[in-house]
Amino acid sequence: QVQLVESGGGLVQAGGSLRLSCAASGSIFSISTMGWYRQAPGNQRELVAHITNSGRTDYADSVKGRFTISRDNAKNTVYLQMNSLKPEDTAVYYCNVGRVMGGSYVPFDYWGQGTQVTVSS
Repeated sequence: QVQLVESGGGLVQAGGSLRLSCAASGSIFSISTMGWYRQAPGNQRELVAHITNSGRTDYADSVKGRFTISRDNAKNTVYLQMNSLKPEDTAVYYCNVGRVMGGSYVPFDYWGQGTQVTVSS
């Protein structure tokens, strides 16, 4: 069983920064690819970034150059540093355990409760 707990969300003005954290339980963390998703009201959940167990990263075009995903395997934690935030980044952010197949991130059905990020204009 894997449990994921996100934290670090909040209200920030456009141009500001936030750092999200996701603490994972379970021994699979160090061997797993981890992803961050977000879901805005009325929208589907979308993949924002993912990081493999070796540290390889990939990002959605909408956040490239602004967001950075990282992980600390010793702490079973994955982070999402978000800079130059825009109002369109407003969403609930979720972390996820998954894997890369055929070059694409495939989520497993392990999700945290999410953390709200609100960016005001």
